[in-house]
Amino acid sequence: MNRLAEVGVTTAPAPVRLFALATGVIVVSLYLPQPLVGLIGTSLALSPAAAGLVSTLILAGYAAGLFLLVPLCDLVENRRLILATLATNAAALAIAACPIAPAGFLAISFVVGLSTCSIQMLVPLAAAMTVEAQRGRVIGNIMSGLLLGAMLSRPLASLVAERFGWRAAYALLAAAIVLLGGMLAFRLPHRQPPKTTRYRVLVGSLATLWREEPILRRRALSAAASFAAFNAFWSLIALPLAAPPFGFGAVGIAVFALASVSGAISAPIAGRLGDAGKAGIAMRVAHVTLIVATLLAGVAGSSWATTSLPRDALIAMMGLAAVLLDAGTIADQALGRRAVNLLQAEARGRINGLFTGVFFIGGAIGSAVAGLAWAHAGWIGVCAVGATGALVALALDRQPLGEGASGPALQSCE
Repeated sequence: MNRLAEVGVTTAPAPVRLFALATGVIVVSLYLPQPLVGLIGTSLALSPAAAGLVSTLILAGYAAGLFLLVPLCDLVENRRLILATLATNAAALAIAACPIAPAGFLAISFVVGLSTCSIQMLVPLAAAMTVEAQRGRVIGNIMSGLLLGAMLSRPLASLVAERFGWRAAYALLAAAIVLLGGMLAFRLPHRQPPKTTRYRVLVGSLATLWREEPILRRRALSAAASFAAFNAFWSLIALPLAAPPFGFGAVGIAVFALASVSGAISAPIAGRLGDAGKAGIAMRVAHVTLIVATLLAGVAGSSWATTSLPRDALIAMMGLAAVLLDAGTIADQALGRRAVNLLQAEARGRINGLFTGVFFIGGAIGSAVAGLAWAHAGWIGVCAVGATGALVALALDRQPLGEGASGPALQSCE
């Protein structure tokens, strides 16, 4: 094992492919129950409101982990922390796959989300192992794995549950996390943060970091607005796809979700553009892409299009909108994560937790508002919510000093 003497200094390159695989597998925990809520509710005799709590509790647990556990990256030896969190995640998933009482299942769902925050422990470790000139590319490649996992999770969960039942999906993911933990145990370096302080002071410093780092604020809010547009679309796209003229069944919706995975290619491209000093331009392109995607989705689901255009043309338009939406969101997150990982090296864990926590809250808001929009205005209302999020992100595109390139300007942030 290589021991990192200090934050940002390493004697060996980060195992990027393994980190990308790890984040892609771990993130499935967050989205696994979304297509399975109906099956879970029926199996556990939950009311519709209680069944909806399954996904809510996982996301709430994840947010709690981002703010309460991820800061430990700046206090506790990282390898030990990551492996312990992964072990907790695997155990929680295994328990969820067993026949337990409804209240117990809801409680363990929170623990599943809480322990999924190991993703955001891996990202700052990879950043610390990477020289500054290559950090955007490395983070972009890792984000490709994470977002591929997020996009594949829903269709894969649907297909597994349809054939083997919803508990099998939880059990298979638990086994995958155990296997992943074994691989990481052999490859993760030891990283002891250079500074120690009390945990309460560490968590309290989150507010100080938010106040003192304008790049963090701007990029986190931009990611939140973009993720709101993303979640507005993906939270409800199954409803218009299941209705005429699309008429998709569960497998058709799963295939549609798989088709959008091609948008993940934007992450490494965005990372390279950031390293080349073109982060500002790339970010604006990403946000314009989001606007185009939401408008295209609105047209494809409008009453005029569904009565005037052939079904194949509507499917192509909606599919293109999904690809563009994924590409724009992924590029925004890759560029934002690159920017915040070039800030205070000794606070990288807390900064990543803040960044991810804020944009995750934005995604939750996007889903909630889109649900209300669907009830009052249908699919056009949902797309209007997405377009609003994209426009807010575009409005935040004033480039802060030192964000666009590597070199002395960024080194001053370290």
